Amino acid sequence: MVIGLIAILIAVVFLAASVQVNNPDQNLAKHYFSSSSSKQLLVIQLNEQIDPGSAAMITGALSGLTHNNTAAVVICMNTPGGLLTSMIQIVSAINNTEAKHIPVYTYILPESLGASAGSYIAMATDQIWMGPGSEIGPSTPIVEGGSALQENHTLNGMAGLMMGLAQAHGRNVTAAAEMVYKDQVFSYQQAYDVGLINGIASNFTVFLEKNNLSSYHVSTVTESAFDQLMSFFSNAVVDGLFISIGSLAILLDLYHGTVLLTAVGVIMIVLGLLGAQLIDASLVGILMLILGSVLILLEFKTAHGIALMSGISLDLFGTFLLVSPDYDISSQPYAGSYSPAPVSGDFIIVAIAILVIGGFVAYYIHKIISSQAKKPVTGWESLVNATGIADTDIDPEGWVSIDGVKWRAVSMDNKRIDKGKTITVIGMKNLTLTVVEKGDGD
Repeated sequence: MVIGLIAILIAVVFLAASVQVNNPDQNLAKHYFSSSSSKQLLVIQLNEQIDPGSAAMITGALSGLTHNNTAAVVICMNTPGGLLTSMIQIVSAINNTEAKHIPVYTYILPESLGASAGSYIAMATDQIWMGPGSEIGPSTPIVEGGSALQENHTLNGMAGLMMGLAQAHGRNVTAAAEMVYKDQVFSYQQAYDVGLINGIASNFTVFLEKNNLSSYHVSTVTESAFDQLMSFFSNAVVDGLFISIGSLAILLDLYHGTVLLTAVGVIMIVLGLLGAQLIDASLVGILMLILGSVLILLEFKTAHGIALMSGISLDLFGTFLLVSPDYDISSQPYAGSYSPAPVSGDFIIVAIAILVIGGFVAYYIHKIISSQAKKPVTGWESLVNATGIADTDIDPEGWVSIDGVKWRAVSMDNKRIDKGKTITVIGMKNLTLTVVEKGDGD
């Protein structure tokens, strides 16, 4: 049960960390209605990381659009970036929408980000507008655990994509390249001055007015509960945690036999593996997590804590390698590549927390085993090693008091024990205690 509560707590923390603070301006899109046109203005709220969840939301929303039912699409953006494979899916969906003669706009909300993978999505749209205090870039891709060749390949590939998108939409190609090669960030005013974006709008209302979009009925798209769940499990740290904690739950159930913890553990491991599949995880990382789980379960046989802590350490290393492109499950281009890096200082904090939890579980198991190894403490055996007072001289027989109860006693080896001396019980036969004077033989 403790493991289950810990898992829920970690899940809540990650969900909270993955949700961006809503900008009040984002909800303005819901207030526009007009009967002047039967066409809709589709507004997509991209207020989260770029991952399979947000990719499913956007590609799904764009898939059924036609020129007859949609006047334009606006992506209201505030994102730190994410998976490059998910970004490429979104860019492809935007290109297909524009090919249907449906214009696609990006509006980076005031005080918001169009960073990293988000900057590529913005660059793929027909027009980019930004609000005050917003930024676009940087766009340098990150290959966690990859070789220098892989990093260079990904960098050049993403630079080519960014420059191609900028050129296709008449933007400053040099400035676009700087976001990739030089990790450049442009403020809303700088981006406008260098010709990287089309305009600045103080809020969403002004943006609609400047682009003659105010007269259309607005349909707003946000992530569904299922999309949010996909986003939650599209995180290598979450996947590694679920596999590790699931293994710990099963280990604890081997000592308690409740079945409940085993069921929780199995479910967590399955969810962790499904999440690893979502991010096209490295096969090496998954194998390390499995081996780490095996070591954790071996603790049931060894019971000295070494196997448990070794398994957790291997799981943490495997979690880091989940985002490595080496031997990734999928053949998708740029699988395992991110912008920005998915493993940051938060990973170190989580790793320390898991090691602490592992240490607690190891100590708890040690206490269970120690209690199981103790001698019975019921019946006459509970009197062994008990101390009392000699009520009479014991030479070799007499009477003693133990916890206020009088017992007939005989001294070991018929050795005299004077009245009032402290005695220790060493055995019993026929309701007669065998005692020695305390200090003798201790």
